[in-house]
Amino acid sequence: MKPMMKKTLAILSLSSMLTTGAAYAATTDAVIPDMHAKQIKPVKTQLDVSVQVNGEATEKGYVKSGAVEPMIPLRAVSESLGFTLTWNPETYSVDLSKGNLFTTVKTGEDRYTINKMLTELGTAPELVDSKLYVPASFITKILHATAVTEGNNVAISTKAEAKKVQSTGVITSIRTTGDNAQIQIQDTGTGGIVLNVNPETTYQMLDGTKLTLADLHVGLTITAEHSMAMTLSLPPQTSTSNITVLDTAAHKGALGTAGVIEAVREDGSLLVKGQGLTDDAPSEVVLTISADTAIVDGKGDPIDKSALVKGANVIGFYGPMMTKSLPPISNAWKIVVEAAQE
Repeated sequence: MKPMMKKTLAILSLSSMLTTGAAYAATTDAVIPDMHAKQIKPVKTQLDVSVQVNGEATEKGYVKSGAVEPMIPLRAVSESLGFTLTWNPETYSVDLSKGNLFTTVKTGEDRYTINKMLTELGTAPELVDSKLYVPASFITKILHATAVTEGNNVAISTKAEAKKVQSTGVITSIRTTGDNAQIQIQDTGTGGIVLNVNPETTYQMLDGTKLTLADLHVGLTITAEHSMAMTLSLPPQTSTSNITVLDTAAHKGALGTAGVIEAVREDGSLLVKGQGLTDDAPSEVVLTISADTAIVDGKGDPIDKSALVKGANVIGFYGPMMTKSLPPISNAWKIVVEAAQE
């Protein structure tokens, strides 16, 4: 190839590179109008996460495959909680303030400033599609609000808001992990409500007597003070601040079986077939009914004994004493009659 031709091709190639670079710079500047920082490209394996603030849907977040917690949109969530945001282009950081609370979030650094003190959350803020995202734990540990994560849903609320709603129902299951637990009331399976409790949750009797998580068991009727915000899962979950036990007597070691009344015997006892709700509960049991047996609906309200008919869906609470017969027989101290499906 002649020297003149090589020189011409080199000039054309350089011109093309400069033109392409300018176009790329212009595109990047258009994508990030107010945050001039390098974006993190969305990961193909990430899933969308729905986010609610005080019961209202806001911009979606995301969770990466294998990640510990979801990432939520900082501006949309914090502004909904009443915070003022200021973007600092020199340091790629955001200042948030609300009353006496001040914090700083810096892109790419797992160093969150709260009132001039640094803390780590295990995940750094990420800039994706012109928006800054922070881990869901930022809400509880930095902004001092409440965040309930269930699957691909995050429900956020202020602590003041979290104490404005009460729900009453019969406990159908308790799943405990250390000082935390998930307590389902009003129904089984995908029905009812799941109350998320933690070390800050308080427990008491109706007369004010203090209780602990260990004092709760299936079958007790309780009133829970919980957040307005709930997850979109079935059953919905919510953060709970206080639980009051309405029953005057506890039944330690109580067993529970949910199912259908297969037969009402001549002596008034019920043959119930379904599934055991506790570890030692049988799927089939004969429950004897006495004058002391409470017959209620899922919320704990009394209903007439005439609702105990063949084919009715019930949850029986009994024991822990049972006969060794098949099926075993036990005295029922509470029967929950589930609403008929329309």
